[in-house]
Amino acid sequence: MIRKAKLQEIPEIYRLLAECSGQWNVLPRSLAELYSFVRDYFVYREDGHEAILGVAALHVFWENLGEIRSVIVAPDHQGRGIGSQLVAGCLAEARTLGLEQIFVLTDCLDFFRRFGFQEFPREKLHPRIWADCVKCVKFPDCDEVPMVLELTDTP
Repeated sequence: MIRKAKLQEIPEIYRLLAECSGQWNVLPRSLAELYSFVRDYFVYREDGHEAILGVAALHVFWENLGEIRSVIVAPDHQGRGIGSQLVAGCLAEARTLGLEQIFVLTDCLDFFRRFGFQEFPREKLHPRIWADCVKCVKFPDCDEVPMVLELTDTP
């Protein structure tokens, strides 16, 4: 089941992000950042599983622009559609909020293409995005590809 994260789940989200950041191209987040942006995060849990099995966040950058970030699924539960459900949940919330454009920075191009995302020139990214990029451990040698989904073009 996908739902919004709760404050008491932040330590578990932190551990899952830290564990997976070494295996996949996902950025680690500090506890302070996770607590500050708890409203951005969705979690996936299943009946019979105590642990969070997946996480994704929808971060609003500007009046019409959002980013899907920190999409991870626990290693033992990948390939079951959990990540797709999390992204679909983020996109549903983006539409509810009235966002018009969603971007991702990713190396999982085929995964995001399934949702209609298309590659986008890095130099055309909104300037507010760069404020976060300069804090990234990969800056300035980012190997992730910007992709954008125009929500006004999709149902």
